[in-house]
Amino acid sequence: MAFDDLKAELALLINQMENQPKDSHELYLQIREKLNEMRAFGMPLPEDLVEFEKDLEAQFAATKRAAKKE
Repeated sequence: MAFDDLKAELALLINQMENQPKDSHELYLQIREKLNEMRAFGMPLPEDLVEFEKDLEAQFAATKRAAKKE
């Protein structure tokens, strides 16, 4: 898959995440999958998206830990 195609898909997924927060975990997984594809092909990763991925991962991990405590 071409780098520009992956970038376009990531932009679409981020837009969907902003418009549908109830589906943010599924969209996070899709963004993570696309970034992993880019990594596998040795493509450069946009730093802002890498940071976004880390932030979302931390957010979902914290939510999961909080749910376990309840």
